[in-house]
Amino acid sequence: MDKPIISFDNVSKEYTLYKSDRERFKALFYKSKKLKKNKALKNVSFSINPGESVGLIGDNGAGKSTILKHITGVAFPSEGEVKVRGKVAALLELTAGFSMEMTGRENIYLKGYILGLTDKYIKHIEERIVEFAELGDYIDQPVRTYSSGMKMRLGFAINVNIEPDVLVIDEALSVGDATFKKKCKKKIADTIKSGVTVLYVSHSAESVRELCTRALYLKKGQLVYDGPVDEALKIYQEDKAKKAKK
Repeated sequence: MDKPIISFDNVSKEYTLYKSDRERFKALFYKSKKLKKNKALKNVSFSINPGESVGLIGDNGAGKSTILKHITGVAFPSEGEVKVRGKVAALLELTAGFSMEMTGRENIYLKGYILGLTDKYIKHIEERIVEFAELGDYIDQPVRTYSSGMKMRLGFAINVNIEPDVLVIDEALSVGDATFKKKCKKKIADTIKSGVTVLYVSHSAESVRELCTRALYLKKGQLVYDGPVDEALKIYQEDKAKKAKK
């Protein structure tokens, strides 16, 4: 059996909450016991095998985005261990890392370098990205001339075409018009079929059911349920109904 491509072993993440930038700056030099702490994850353990498509469900503040940040290397655990194997592409902040003065085509190379790709490989996938983004002549114009939708198209096109081992998606399907959204959904479905491991965060039960076979239900930083997507959604929706009655 393959080794897990992602594993979380008793992972906890604690953030310090600052009232102001001044308080944050002072904390660099002086430790204060008065500062508020927020435990975003509490002893979370799970493993994901290559080729699985897993949904992360739960209310806002449950810890879903914190898990994604650990997988993409943006955040690191306060306790426990996170292991990720292979190349990770993230449909999170799609326009992060773009240079506004560089053209769309130049930004393909810039993002590629940030992801650790070689010149030869970026050249190999360049036209595929350009074709998918459907930006026409704008691909050779500075990104500062793009609308926010155009920037998101380019960001999406880059991340889904780098042939990742792990694809992380956080409500990123609101890209462009209905036709382009459909194209994005199809690309993600094709990516899943190709055997790429997918982690998907969404508040839409329908889209989680459509894209995933397994789900992790998180509540206040803790993993409540890990199993078949229908059962996870049922438990989550029952919890929401109980909460609404209170």
